[in-house]
Amino acid sequence: MPDAQALVDAHHHVWDLEVRPQPWLDEPAHDPIRRTFSAHALRSAATRPIAGRRLTSTVVVQCIASVPETRDLLALADSDPLIGAVVGWADLTSPAIGDVLDDLRSGNAGGYLRAVRHLVQAESDPHWLQRPDVERGLRAVGERGLGYDVLIGPHQLPQAIRLAQRLPELPLVLDHAGKPPIARRELADWEQQLRALARHSQVRCKVSGLITEADHEKWTVDDIRPVWDVLLSAFGPDRLMFGSDWPVANLAGGWNRWAATVDELLTGCSATEIHAVLVGTATTFYRLTPAPTKEGTECF
Repeated sequence: MPDAQALVDAHHHVWDLEVRPQPWLDEPAHDPIRRTFSAHALRSAATRPIAGRRLTSTVVVQCIASVPETRDLLALADSDPLIGAVVGWADLTSPAIGDVLDDLRSGNAGGYLRAVRHLVQAESDPHWLQRPDVERGLRAVGERGLGYDVLIGPHQLPQAIRLAQRLPELPLVLDHAGKPPIARRELADWEQQLRALARHSQVRCKVSGLITEADHEKWTVDDIRPVWDVLLSAFGPDRLMFGSDWPVANLAGGWNRWAATVDELLTGCSATEIHAVLVGTATTFYRLTPAPTKEGTECF
């Protein structure tokens, strides 16, 4: 039977500014999070249960285009029982992408690498995901049994749809629901494209990063609910996974406020559906060890 106590955070970050700079934090809007954040800090922050569940396992996700950062994240996963998987980075355009992935996976902690991500949202090429060198790299990812985290803005959803069409064998997960423009209350185009992407069965979606797309100071659950309703309708609970996007979430309320929001959004869902969103989808996609059997994972 599903463990009614487990809770997986399928998307969070860590960084140590004394070890590796994070240039994206130089933007003035990021002042509140321009400091070091560790996995221990996440434990301290994530005290609010969701549907009676407390955090038991996480997926840590890359921040910058850096293979050394990915190695650091793998080592962290190997040493910290809270972290069950790593989404790393490798240069998808490189002819040596296969060798780089093999090298990352060959180390002592290489088994924690379960997916790769690139910051496509920062690419100006409207067809970046369809570039021949990128597609070659993505095929190398899939051939090694890895998934791909799709980080895009709403205007790039057509790229993700074409990717799903062209590489149906590659497991995909859409980060942050494609960043719907919640603050502008302009969801129609996003919804149309999101539903088109959801028709491809290999695509999953993270219920994450939504509060930072809303008004950071004024958002309420009612601002998030229309997006949730679309996601639940388009993907169903078996293809949705909870993620905090911590510590970026601190810009708009933090882990606990987002957890309380997800708790409210899940009202009316069955126990099986709640388990899928909070545990099952992420566990399957990232091949996580069930939290109760990984010694030391429970925070409380």
